[in-house]
Amino acid sequence: MFTKETIEESLRTNWAGRNIVFKEETGSTNDDAKKLSESGAPSGTLVVADRQIRGRGSRGRSWETPDGANIAMSLLIRPTAPPERISMLTLIMGLSVAEGIEDALVECQDVNLSKSTTVYFPGLILSESKSFPQIKWPNDIVIAGKKICGILTELHMNDDNTIKDVVIGVGINVNMLEFPEEIKDIAGSILSTTGVKLDRSKVVACCMGRFEENYEKYNRTYDLSLLREQYENRLINRRKLVKVMDPKGAYEAIAHGIDSFGALVVSDAEGNEFNINAGEVSVRGLYGYT
Repeated sequence: MFTKETIEESLRTNWAGRNIVFKEETGSTNDDAKKLSESGAPSGTLVVADRQIRGRGSRGRSWETPDGANIAMSLLIRPTAPPERISMLTLIMGLSVAEGIEDALVECQDVNLSKSTTVYFPGLILSESKSFPQIKWPNDIVIAGKKICGILTELHMNDDNTIKDVVIGVGINVNMLEFPEEIKDIAGSILSTTGVKLDRSKVVACCMGRFEENYEKYNRTYDLSLLREQYENRLINRRKLVKVMDPKGAYEAIAHGIDSFGALVVSDAEGNEFNINAGEVSVRGLYGYT
């Protein structure tokens, strides 16, 4: 069962997800959360849908959620951070989802998620534990080389340029086994990559629990200084060759981690270091980039 009641029974949070709006089907949980905000819904309101038919991904891509298999949810928050620090919330949710999925897997059964690595060139990682949820900067969650989650954060401002609210949309492929032809080579689910069928209510609850913890750390500094190590431990880009899609021309570099504001730190063949704040970054060996 996947209902408001089953999610509430699994939640262990103080505020994140405590006001749940559950829908059997919706166009977009982000749109639903925005409407709820306009009617005065409290920070921490969570919209969850069993089926989403007009969801949005990054760069305008669509993200549909078939019924009975996946999670589409959007969290409404009213941050006190300045607007220029809001983009970091996408990374915080990504970290929280990766940690939450691991929590749900461990709770379900004894899954070995050790991060053992095989090094084939100094500083470059060849492979990591297949069942360990990782992050492809900035907002993809990856297991066994397959994208199983996408995140879209939307900031809404008041007329006086203060923050009205932030809606963080999350789409997680949980128990889906069949994928559209155009994405089957890059997409996966928790079930297809780990062989473990999870209770979606527990996944939602675990993700909300981790987000509440991580968001409260962020609120102490309004940056990622207290979360940087946690994030980098899951960063699939780290110490790997990446292709940076720069407007001036694509180039290859080695990714080293993130800075305290969430930018990806890379160095090119000449050793020049750059901080990338946005855009496409392809990771060698992932999503068909070889």
